[in-house]
Amino acid sequence: MSQSARIFLLGAALLLLTACSRAPETGPVEIKWDRDICTRCSMAISDRHYAVEVRGGPKKQVSKFDDIGCAIFWLKDKPWSNDPNTEIWVADFRSGKWLDARAARYVAGKHSPMGYGYGATSEGDFGSISFDEARKQLLAKDK
Repeated sequence: MSQSARIFLLGAALLLLTACSRAPETGPVEIKWDRDICTRCSMAISDRHYAVEVRGGPKKQVSKFDDIGCAIFWLKDKPWSNDPNTEIWVADFRSGKWLDARAARYVAGKHSPMGYGYGATSEGDFGSISFDEARKQLLAKDK
């Protein structure tokens, strides 16, 4: 095999490895518990049952939060916050599994990391509210 062919194959292999190792362009990403910090309040993200991720903006960048309240207040000033392509993922307060925040239901009275008091769930618990209603109630607190 010629030297130029080897260089070409090595370059192609590096390109494939780089492409395969990129972060996904949709969905939540891994949180490094107790090391990643909340984009809004700068507290360590420790509780797997209240974490939130937002993927949005011109670069589809992921931002991580320790409480749904932090995410809602951070998003309120973003011009792309209501863009349907903006993804918001929230942990189920029971299982810690990721849920689409807009489809989740919210239960008040929970002991969340920043004290906003909402836990997300995929189940329609009695008294649970929609994402839009939770957002409205949170923004009314004006923290």
